[in-house]
Parts: sequence; C-alpha cells; structure tokens
Amino acid sequence: MTRLTYAHSVKPPASSAIAGWYPHADLLDSFAIQLPPDAPRDPRALAELVLLQQPAAVRRLMSVRDFVMAKAGVATSADIRRTADGKDRIGFFPVLSSTPSEIVVGYNDRHLDFRTSIAVIEDPGGDLLAATTAVRCHNLLGRLYLFTIRPFHVAIVRSGLRRVREKKQGARS
Repeated sequence: MTRLTYAHSVKPPASSAIAGWYPHADLLDSFAIQLPPDAPRDPRALAELVLLQQPAAVRRLMSVRDFVMAKAGVATSADIRRTADGKDRIGFFPVLSSTPSEIVVGYNDRHLDFRTSIAVIEDPGGDLLAATTAVRCHNLLGRLYLFTIRPFHVAIVRSGLRRVREKKQGARS
C-alpha cells in the first residue's frame, strides 16, 4: 500500500465490524493514514485522539448544530451523552463494540443512525489507521442533515487523523 502521510480516502475495510452497514448506507466513507512507528496501536486511545481533541472551530460548529437540531427535536450531543450515562463512551459517542484492533461508536435517532469505526489495519508497508463512517437516513430530515454536514464531517475526520500523525495530545472530555 502507498505511504499515507495525510488522510486519504480509501476503500472501507471489508473486515470492519460495520461492514454490514455498507450496502444500505446513505453515507459511507473511509479515510486512512499510516501510523507513525511510535504511535499507539490501541483503537480506543486512537479514537480518543480522533474524536475528542477537536479545534475550537469544530466545538463551535457542534454548539450551532446542537442548537439548531434541538429546535427540530433531534438529539443533541448532550442528549446522546445522557442516554449513554453509565455506559462505555468516548466523549458523547456511545461505544457499541471493541476489539483489540477496532472500536465502533454510534447512535440511532429518529432521523438517522450512524456508526463510526476506528480500526488499526496491519499492512506490510506500515500499520494504517482507518476511520470509517456509515450513516442510514430514515426520513427527509436525516437526508437534509446529512447533506448539510457532509463537508464538515469529511474535514473533521481528516483533521482527527492528522492529529494522530502529528501526535497532538490535549485534554480529553
């Protein structure tokens, strides 16, 4: 495989726990980087780097998203966090499954269901870290939401993977 210094779009891993979601997904994307030799290989630690340590601009976007979606009766990040209280989660994302090479977070809501996999994939050219997202929409609101957030989603995922490459580690939520 080509050396992936920057987050590049890749074919979603066939071995992922969310592979069953691929055929009927309204959004399916996967981005990967080559892990630096000294980077952790623990999917949870990597997921925390990718999902939690967001720049201030992303946190502001999430606040706007929560404000607007609350008006539409859609779960906010605080609502999702509350439903996962006492359960395993990364930030507000409920952890749905975990293996030594992959962690899956996700949530089901009335407008859409989503799954995100953070997986370490062994590769002869160097281990890869793949972030794969599959979303299934249930209604027009879900499709409109997905259309609106798609460019932000891609930028946020690629930025999270870049943080792993740069090994920027900050506070966890």
